[in-house]
Amino acid sequence: QVQLVESGGGLVQAGDSLRLSCAASARTDSRYAMGWFRQAPGKEREFVARITWGGRTHYANYVKGRFAISRDNAKNTVYLQMNSLKPEDTAVYYCAADLSNYYSDLLNTYDSWGQGTQVTVSS
Repeated sequence: QVQLVESGGGLVQAGDSLRLSCAASARTDSRYAMGWFRQAPGKEREFVARITWGGRTHYANYVKGRFAISRDNAKNTVYLQMNSLKPEDTAVYYCAADLSNYYSDLLNTYDSWGQGTQVTVSS
């Protein structure tokens, strides 16, 4: 298990940008994939983006071209740059660690989760 702490959420207007950060506690065997998920009120948690240790990325169709996931392995930190935000992007955003490197969109392949950070986009 690793401990994850997200930050960077807030209230913005449609079209604005935000950058979320996720700081992870260090592990000696720390070459694992990371993902971002989100959960809107009354909806299930859904996949947003994932990144391997080496930087290979994959996005959900509804954020492709607007969001960018990146990581700084030296800082044990993963980022989610969110541009051209829409009201439907409003949700609590969670980062998660895929310690077994399944590199999947599925929630149950992720071992550790942060507490989440609220992103609210007004129209």
